[in-house]
Amino acid sequence: MTYLYPVMPLRDIVVFPHTMAPLVVGRKKSIVSLEHAREKRVEILLVAQKNAGVDDPGGDDLYTVGSLATLRQLLRLPDGTIKALVEGKTRAKVLRYLQSDDNLLLAEVERIEEVVEDGNDLLAHDRELRRRFAEFAENNKKIPKEVVTNLAQVTESPKLLDIICAHLPLKAEEKQQIIECLPLIERMDMVLTAIHRESELATLERDINTRVKAKMNKHQRDYYLNEKLREIHKEMGQNEDGLDELGELEATIKAKEMPEAARDKALKELKKLRNMPAMSAETTVVRNYIDCIVHLPWLKKSRSRLDIVKAEKILDEDHYGLSKPKERILEYLAVQAQVKKIKGPILCLVGPPGVGKTSICKSIARAMNREFARLCSGGVRDEAEIRGHRRTYIGALPGKIIQAMQKVGVSNPVFCLDEVDKMSMDFRGDPSAALLEVLDPEQNTTFNDHYLDMDYDLSGVFFITTANTLPNIPPPLRDRMEVIQLNSYTEEEKLRIAADYLLPKQLRENGFKKDDITLDDSAFLSIIRRYTKEAGVRGLERAIASLCRKIARDRLKKKERKKKYRLDAEGVKKSLGTPKYRYGRAEEQDEIGLTTGLAWTEVGGELLQIEVTVMPGSGKMTITGKLGDVMQESAQAALTYVRSRAGRLGLEPDFYQKLDIHVHVPEGAIPKDGPSAGITIATTIASVLLKLPVRHELAMTGEITLRGRVLPIGGLTEKLLAAKRGNITHVLIPKDNERNLADVPEKIREKLNVTLVEHMDEVLEAAIVLKEGETLFKTPDVSPHLLPALTTDIEQNAAH
Repeated sequence: MTYLYPVMPLRDIVVFPHTMAPLVVGRKKSIVSLEHAREKRVEILLVAQKNAGVDDPGGDDLYTVGSLATLRQLLRLPDGTIKALVEGKTRAKVLRYLQSDDNLLLAEVERIEEVVEDGNDLLAHDRELRRRFAEFAENNKKIPKEVVTNLAQVTESPKLLDIICAHLPLKAEEKQQIIECLPLIERMDMVLTAIHRESELATLERDINTRVKAKMNKHQRDYYLNEKLREIHKEMGQNEDGLDELGELEATIKAKEMPEAARDKALKELKKLRNMPAMSAETTVVRNYIDCIVHLPWLKKSRSRLDIVKAEKILDEDHYGLSKPKERILEYLAVQAQVKKIKGPILCLVGPPGVGKTSICKSIARAMNREFARLCSGGVRDEAEIRGHRRTYIGALPGKIIQAMQKVGVSNPVFCLDEVDKMSMDFRGDPSAALLEVLDPEQNTTFNDHYLDMDYDLSGVFFITTANTLPNIPPPLRDRMEVIQLNSYTEEEKLRIAADYLLPKQLRENGFKKDDITLDDSAFLSIIRRYTKEAGVRGLERAIASLCRKIARDRLKKKERKKKYRLDAEGVKKSLGTPKYRYGRAEEQDEIGLTTGLAWTEVGGELLQIEVTVMPGSGKMTITGKLGDVMQESAQAALTYVRSRAGRLGLEPDFYQKLDIHVHVPEGAIPKDGPSAGITIATTIASVLLKLPVRHELAMTGEITLRGRVLPIGGLTEKLLAAKRGNITHVLIPKDNERNLADVPEKIREKLNVTLVEHMDEVLEAAIVLKEGETLFKTPDVSPHLLPALTTDIEQNAAH
């Protein structure tokens, strides 16, 4: 529906809806329009001129979109002009302009109704608009603080946008483009762009003004002093700058931000240096010491980013999974946002090689907007590597900690101490003991390096250590750290990491475009299963890199530089050759005297095949496969359990005196140890003595006692991952490890049938394959407290 409204042209002004604007009106045509609107009590159309220089604008000189406004106040001034206060109500589009006989400019107008579509996009724009304008208003003194305060009460996005536009210092042409833009989201994008540009310009203007003012004030003073100094320096025989080398050093010391104790020490050493002959050997030592003090970042800090959302986004961009370390880092940032300074924590990331321990430290530094320092402590065996050498030694240097702090140049970096479990000790001292002070939040405020011989504050450093195995870290050092376990990657996680991170990275590094090489899921799974065998993804990345190199060679050889490659599992096999590993190591059929166990290694979990065979003999037990002492003792305990259960299992009491038993664990070149194979060995011995097979799709882990109890084990997550990787479907674990199942990925738990066992009898009943109608135990159970006495009776009868 259209209406006729009086029109008031505006010069270099655009009035937005929902805003008040004071206007001083002097042109006759505008005054007529205002008086008409007041007499008729109608709204007036405020529309901007295309050219502000036109004094008597017609319809062709005006834009076609403006604001319908109401008159709030009208005051006639002595000079004949009118001061009016108008309030914009709504946008309006002019269909045509009409000129009446009494010099009144009218317009046939159609109101523009605002269309608001609710959704996350609008909500996100609304929040960003409020935040950006609040930042802009804080640095712009022309915008009253009350404007930002009142905006918090505005709930409608169109009204919010119009109020913000009215307070932005934009040209009339740009404001007219905004008021003519009808889609709300598009209009919000235009305003956000304008705010960003004006913020940048305001920052540049402030910087320019500051520099100009500083130069003007300093120029007059410097000119006078320099003229006097030039004459003095000529008399003293110094260089044109007026400073000799030691003078420059003194000026640097005084200008450096550092504690007074450090400054006094440096000036004292400088005084000593002035009195030394230039050719003295001690001169170089003192000079190097002063340089060490001067180049240390005593008080300089980088400004940490405390935006939790951005930090979480950065961590997710760089690493897939690793939820626990990410949660702990975000908790640390949240606490730091609330307090100015906190002590610790010292994090220790423990996990197999290649799962991203070191790289996540770099991501933490990037997420916190801090510098990153790294010290590899693997192989360090000298305490002086950490604490430095005393200056009495020739060639003395500060320790690696102080050197790293000098290199990063700030006193609050993220500091990664890599491979802390691989430090060793000899006659020169124990470096892990030197780290006790570094990694203790109560002590590292006064870390004393032997070379520096002064207290240096390390409390602002965010220390993160990494290790492959926790037991190799000395207990006092372990006690000072918060341990976060990084488990092996599941097959699904490796698939996503390879597709989303590793392949794009290798394409960039090998000169390919994004879509030059494409691998489907079967190709990735083929590489993961048949060309790598690891807990992390280093080998996976090397395999993908090898694939890229072979394709690059193929392209150049065939002179087809733009050829696209689409690879499946068969294509991977052609490029990478014969598979290195056999996927799915579970046995294909049930076997007598062969049981699958689960083992933990530094590179993740592994399937462990245990074989037992018996021969006529005199009761000798042979154990082979390069087993450690603990594993050999587990085998002895397993045999004792079977002997104690001989009656129930239907075996002769003296069976062990007539047979020789040989226990073997394949892959004999690899050392193996630990108690978790106890129930596996016992099951295998029972299987071969009873001549009954063990289920091939089943694996087990657990420590055995002489009474047959099954005790808890470690590394459950890695072991279950190995079971899934080896096509095992049923796993027996100790009942006490039920609490650890929560740490196992849900997808792995869903694909495995996990049975909790408390006693070895349950293990045998689940593992041994019986014929239909056959029972495993021939006699009733005996109470556990009678088992030792029963074992003694059997042994005495056998002796007689």
